[in-house]
Amino acid sequence: MSIAAGLLLALSSAVALNWGWVAQHTAASSLPSLNLRRPLTSLRLLFGDLRWLAGFLVGLGGWAFYVGALSLAPLSLVQAVAAGGIGILALFAHRAGTRLSARERVAVVVSTVGLLLLAVSLAGGANVGRQPGVSAIAAWLGVSFGVSCLGVTGGAALAPGAGLGVAAGVLYAAGDVATKSIFAGGLWLVLVAVVLAAHGAAFVALQFGFQRGRALATAGTSTLLTNALPIAAGLVVYHEHLPGGVYSMVRIASFAAVVAGAALLARSP
Repeated sequence: MSIAAGLLLALSSAVALNWGWVAQHTAASSLPSLNLRRPLTSLRLLFGDLRWLAGFLVGLGGWAFYVGALSLAPLSLVQAVAAGGIGILALFAHRAGTRLSARERVAVVVSTVGLLLLAVSLAGGANVGRQPGVSAIAAWLGVSFGVSCLGVTGGAALAPGAGLGVAAGVLYAAGDVATKSIFAGGLWLVLVAVVLAAHGAAFVALQFGFQRGRALATAGTSTLLTNALPIAAGLVVYHEHLPGGVYSMVRIASFAAVVAGAALLARSP
């Protein structure tokens, strides 16, 4: 029952977060250019826009739902449910006036199929895993930082703004992986600072991405990586074992679909 409640919270989180991201993208893309050299001016531009502020506050509520989900269900399952929010993101973006390209529609379908496959795999059960060692968490966070730096540099193979979406997704994912360990208490509470730093940097990257690219190339890529990477961390770092038999293959296919969807969204047209 607790796992089911956790997955329901994860779905609620996906709705809130993706609506918030579309609202923020719509507002940020019409604001004057943000500037890291003038952080207070940039923050005033964002928080002074009521549309952006509404999206930000709803997104905070979604993050609270997400933390609740992590306290009840395995990390990999929470993230896979949340990753299905790409379909929700596409719906909100469409309603906001964004016309989806053929590739974006395929990405949404592939990611949604991944969520359906995950639902099927739940019949094989779920393993809650165990608390990892400090070195495992440190290694994951260190690699995440390096990859986020590469994402900021962008590249010709990525759609406009997608590199910043990649950076944001990797950093949000690093914060989410750290959040899971915080529930162990004790010395693990030091990771609160890591979570705040990672989410803060991801927030900055995503807002800059919103001014450079489409909602699905930025927020879409970010949300899929935010969920796909902790899915891998759940298996590799937290030792959340796959179910047995055919359900194992189904769950692997669901994870692969999420990653494929992110790759399609980030690819340059």
